[in-house]
Amino acid sequence: MDTHQSRGKLIVYQVNTWVWLDAISRQQGSYFDLNSVPDSALDELARPGVSMIWMMGVWQRSPYGRKNALRYKHEYRHALPDLTDDDVIGSAYAIHDYRVDDRLGGNTALANFRRRLAARGLRLMLDFVPNHVSADHRWTIEHPDYIVQGRSEDLIHRPNDFFRLKTVKGELVLAHGKDPYFAGWSDTAQLNVFNPDLRREMTQILTKIAGQCDAVRCDMAMLLFDDVFSSTWRGYVTDRLPTEFWREIIPAVKAQYPEFMFTAEVYWQREYDIIQQGFDYAYDKRFYDRVLVGDVAQIRAHLLANIDYQRHMMRFIENHDERRAYESLGARRSFPAATLICTLPGAALIHEGQLVGRTKKLPVQIKRQPEEPQNRELEAYYSRLFKETCDPVYHEGNFYLFNVNPAGSDPSHNNLLAYGWSIPGDGYRLIVVNLTQHRSIGKIKLDNWNWLDGKTWRLYDVTDGEEYTRHGGEMTHDGLFIDLQPYESHVFRFALTGEPITTAEFSALLDGTR
Repeated sequence: MDTHQSRGKLIVYQVNTWVWLDAISRQQGSYFDLNSVPDSALDELARPGVSMIWMMGVWQRSPYGRKNALRYKHEYRHALPDLTDDDVIGSAYAIHDYRVDDRLGGNTALANFRRRLAARGLRLMLDFVPNHVSADHRWTIEHPDYIVQGRSEDLIHRPNDFFRLKTVKGELVLAHGKDPYFAGWSDTAQLNVFNPDLRREMTQILTKIAGQCDAVRCDMAMLLFDDVFSSTWRGYVTDRLPTEFWREIIPAVKAQYPEFMFTAEVYWQREYDIIQQGFDYAYDKRFYDRVLVGDVAQIRAHLLANIDYQRHMMRFIENHDERRAYESLGARRSFPAATLICTLPGAALIHEGQLVGRTKKLPVQIKRQPEEPQNRELEAYYSRLFKETCDPVYHEGNFYLFNVNPAGSDPSHNNLLAYGWSIPGDGYRLIVVNLTQHRSIGKIKLDNWNWLDGKTWRLYDVTDGEEYTRHGGEMTHDGLFIDLQPYESHVFRFALTGEPITTAEFSALLDGTR
């Protein structure tokens, strides 16, 4: 495996599997599945810096889920105006079976696909949906005790949360999967995670998944917390089990696959709780919200969290559940936001299409995306950032959040975020970001970096190739003067004057080529 990718920052690249294969097939003029997808398409995924590919939606889709989705075609046309019935495949999160969909090539195709990724230094992430299954999953008929059950009156008073089904135990009222703040998902059935037999089944399924990939992204993972689940289904489920769901499941899987990685989709400020229950990474939704608003003070406060905690965060500015970053942030603000997610502690989640500025958020029930213009300047910027984060300083180094002091009476220093990474004697980085529409100036006192004293340093800016010479004493005592235009960033590499600042491969960095 490529040593840069294994030692540097974890960057997860999310691919909507059906949409990706459809685009390749249309471009090539013939259908491709996971087994036959051309090498050129895999080479495109293997961007320097990217270390894991999340292939979203590989599992068997539900026939009922597709039938249900066809009723909502009118809601999908905002993303794909020329939508046809053939484009509708049902939700990726109403899973009919944890078996790779036959139309994608089945389990054998996935195994071969994984080997081809590994040959390019890439690991594979797949989905796990612990809260629910499709409404026509075999468990709803064969094991209705695995499903939260309701009463006949629920069909009248809560018709969006319950449905009637003929099972091996007779005609029953079953619950749709849901979270406590919304109506049930009409193509799903709610699992009863307080059932010990179900937990054993789920452990076996997840252990089998762990043999097919290197990581899972666990959908709506906080819904499995005892307090959340019992509150959501109060009056419908029995007493809690002795052990929380994740505290039971994760150790059982890691006993067989110790290096297997768990990532949680988690909301409601429950990130710390989910990490305590054994997850390796958790979505950092609060960070996303604060970047979206552009509240620099709140972002800075967010970054004051313990560094060990921050290393477990997965930062993002878009994914399949959120608006496209280029649409929500705008063209110019997309650049400093990219700098943040790529250079802060923790992992970065990058959504396919994010690099080129796609604006249409796709429903997870369709397999085709519209044609859109592609922003090659943004793509080249991401390429430079990705290559930069191959450096082990972003994974092994010490992180510092610096104060930005005023330069005279100008208050615009409050618009700037400044932080750095260091491996003393081996590597130093200083990142300064202006998320605002205002030109901003300030001074950054690097007094924590006293090893800079008494030496003259070259500061090479990865974002644009500019280079500056500064004396160490000036930076540690007086402060490094910064003048950033709206939405501009600096990512400085430090090198002593007279020493080379680039590696043999770094010459490709400026133009964004691979």
